[in-house]
Amino acid sequence: MKTIKRLIYGEIFTAVGFVLLAFLSLFFFFDFVDELASIGKPSRLEPNLIYEMRHALLYVALLMPSRLYELLPISVLIGSVAVLARLAHSSEYTILRTSGLGPWRALRTLLGLGLIFVILTLAVGDYVAPLSDRTAQLLKARYQGRISIGQTGAWLKERQTYSNFSVNVGSMSAQGALAGIRIFEFDNQGYLVSTLQAQSGRIENDNSWTLNKVQRREFDTAGLKSARIHHSKLETLRWPSDISAEMVSTALLKPERMRTADLFAYIQHLEANGQSAQRYEIEFWRKVFYPLSCLVMVVLALPFAYLHFRSGGITGYVFLGVMIGISFFLLNNVFGYIGNLNQWRPWLAAASPALIYTVMSLGAFGWLVLRR
Repeated sequence: MKTIKRLIYGEIFTAVGFVLLAFLSLFFFFDFVDELASIGKPSRLEPNLIYEMRHALLYVALLMPSRLYELLPISVLIGSVAVLARLAHSSEYTILRTSGLGPWRALRTLLGLGLIFVILTLAVGDYVAPLSDRTAQLLKARYQGRISIGQTGAWLKERQTYSNFSVNVGSMSAQGALAGIRIFEFDNQGYLVSTLQAQSGRIENDNSWTLNKVQRREFDTAGLKSARIHHSKLETLRWPSDISAEMVSTALLKPERMRTADLFAYIQHLEANGQSAQRYEIEFWRKVFYPLSCLVMVVLALPFAYLHFRSGGITGYVFLGVMIGISFFLLNNVFGYIGNLNQWRPWLAAASPALIYTVMSLGAFGWLVLRR
């Protein structure tokens, strides 16, 4: 059995490696073409910094771990289908079956292989990809502007002893400098107490923000007739807050680019301050279930080893494997958006694609392998 396992594992690892190389090369080309329009342009903040070809190549290369994480399950399916269909076509798998490789033993063998890919996907998605993607975003922010999410920036909330704060950060530079800061203070009854607008700022290490070019408005509503608004302008202001630089950068980055632990901590912060965490909860459960889809892919590929090839090649079956992989990738993204819009349970929205394909794979295994 060790020889059979070594044969199957070696063939599938090689095939998956070639499929990954082809996909990554394709996405590297597409991402690099997207960056060509930005080459040669100076930075908005420092005109002497020019976004050159080497910066674009480095930026695209840093995106590859994220692409690897996204493409691993699809590549596992395509590589496994190609190898098992080829073994069936050349009658090698028939010889393996007569040597004692029964359906359940073959299933256990492939599940062991899938577990290796699960660990690899988890390691890349939770450690390598977030670090490289963050580095890529900071690199681009240095040469092309600031990190931002649209025109409104990121919104955060914080509850303190006597007040509640809603904080809006427009953008964040590669060095951690904030811009376009707006802070709204409410009392415990929900009445607006003050507003603060700062041109720039920085988060310090002592649980405080240093704000520059500050315009502050305080609302005195003690009585209707004596109500007034106090205006003040300050060059600098220290604002005590427990909102860290990691929380701001997390809010400005896409949730799929975050580590699982960071997502969980950010969800806790949102729930503690009364903010909706549905989008981040779905992404959290997606990152939990996504590596397990490698197990589903190898089970889905097993029935291809039991097909009977009377004539022709295996091209059609490999193409079918490609289509199944692409459909899984699309379904995985679509269910995230549908679950967010319809307020589904986050774990159900994240696990639905894997559950659907698990039923498909077990159904194909039971019908084609066990019954036929």
